Amino acid sequence: MSDAENDSAMPPVDRSPRYDPSWPPAVDVFDTTLRDGAQFEGISLTVEDKLAVAEALDDLGVHWIEGGYPGANPKDEEFFRRAAGELNLRNATLVAFGSTRKPLGRSDDDPTLRTLVEAGVSTACIVGKGWDYHVLEALRTTLEEGEAMVGESVAFLKAQGLRVFFDCEHFFDGYKRNPEFTLRVLEAAATNGADCLVLCDTNGGSLPHEVEPIVREVVRHFGGLQIGIHTQNDTGCAVPNALAAVIGGATQVQVTMNGYGERTGNCDLVQLIPNLTLKMGIRTLPAGHLERLTEISRRVAELVNLPHQNQLPYVGQSAFAHKAGLHTSAIARRPDSYEHIDPAQVGNGTRFLVSDLSGRATMEFKAKEWGIELDGKQLGVVLDQLKQLESAGYHFETADASLELLMRRATGWRPDSFELESFRVSVEHRPGVTSELVENPLGHALGIETECTIKLRVGGERLIATGEGNGPVNALDAAMRAALGDRLPVLQRLSLSDYKVRVLNTEGGTGAVVRVLIESTNGVRKWTTMGVSENIIEASWQALADALDYALLVG
Repeated sequence: MSDAENDSAMPPVDRSPRYDPSWPPAVDVFDTTLRDGAQFEGISLTVEDKLAVAEALDDLGVHWIEGGYPGANPKDEEFFRRAAGELNLRNATLVAFGSTRKPLGRSDDDPTLRTLVEAGVSTACIVGKGWDYHVLEALRTTLEEGEAMVGESVAFLKAQGLRVFFDCEHFFDGYKRNPEFTLRVLEAAATNGADCLVLCDTNGGSLPHEVEPIVREVVRHFGGLQIGIHTQNDTGCAVPNALAAVIGGATQVQVTMNGYGERTGNCDLVQLIPNLTLKMGIRTLPAGHLERLTEISRRVAELVNLPHQNQLPYVGQSAFAHKAGLHTSAIARRPDSYEHIDPAQVGNGTRFLVSDLSGRATMEFKAKEWGIELDGKQLGVVLDQLKQLESAGYHFETADASLELLMRRATGWRPDSFELESFRVSVEHRPGVTSELVENPLGHALGIETECTIKLRVGGERLIATGEGNGPVNALDAAMRAALGDRLPVLQRLSLSDYKVRVLNTEGGTGAVVRVLIESTNGVRKWTTMGVSENIIEASWQALADALDYALLVG
């Protein structure tokens, strides 16, 4: 009998989840990337970044997005102010984070609680001490006052009409040492109207065999009140601990995208959610949204300006990669022989390292989303181009506008705009000669002069213009606008809202290849374009040119 006959005789592997009726049928996904995740070393988010990450999380379909404490700093104040008018959340609810009132204080004049009320959100999540050691040593107050701080704070926020989640900080450490006190803290929150009690493994030191029975006991103790779980990854068990908590009855999971978080990180959304849904049969995201997981994981990585980890389970570039040999030959015949799920379920794809085959389903989905009709040949061209470009350093997950332009060009579409003949950028830096130069505290000159001359062709006409700016990219943009402004009125509405640079091969030093991401807006919508080059100005030009082409496309 041939291999093909053998294959056809064998039924496919049963990948259906094994649901246990003792588990909850669904859990709420509470994402804290913008608060706890932002404490990850190397992450520094602007307001624009936070708004963009919130939009990505909403696209994924999480239930709650914790935006941080509205009074932490001017940036977070601005985020909540702008979120009220700019974020059009379709799936998620924005949550403001804060703490209980201060020891021996009053809830009705506590500045933190008042800030939560004035944040313009419907839901607040407040943290309070659940470990007697912290109440006595960190807060330096009595256990009775520790309980009162929690109960009175919850009561005040509920009286103001807010939904209230209570994060019981250091819950597991406290429960192991003094369960009676820790349960009294939870009872103070519950009896005053808390909508969810969140058990926090703040130090990340618990293990799954401890978490499950403790959570089960808390769920039993509080009857129908929702219990949540917040785990840190200090022992590498954040995801297993959250799974154990759900098995124990928790119905809210607090997570961060890609596991970002303080120290070694938080419970990773991209691992926990598919484990719950695909392995255990527990509902998490809305139907059809899990397929967006890979794209959004990578989009958020770009937004926080960190490399996406190839080895991330489910969503990493290597998650379904196979080398030539036994695996490759087997998986070519029967994909389920070496893959624990169909990669398309999480928006990823199978990759043979000698022949990259991933991405076709995603490209078809994107083309349909944008109303682009690609036949089989055109789709093949796009995939070939995508493979070549990504090997050169392009990364399209967060630069949808550049990807859409690539697809449209494969159909024969060309923008009716301009052709570049050349540009020249000059930077004048003459410390000690130009009297207008100012030095910063490090002794470096400020106020450097930058000028760009650009030559373009529009139709049969040759245009030359000069622009000045506070840097080469600003000067290049100014020169382009000076040359094209009268002929392309869309430029008057086009503005650049964000600019990011990623060094791709750090071993190249100052000669390394860089990837530039530019976010643009016409006042109605936003889009991101990309350029890659060993020259940062050339990479910026590529992204600028695509931004204008896309502006012409959308009008």
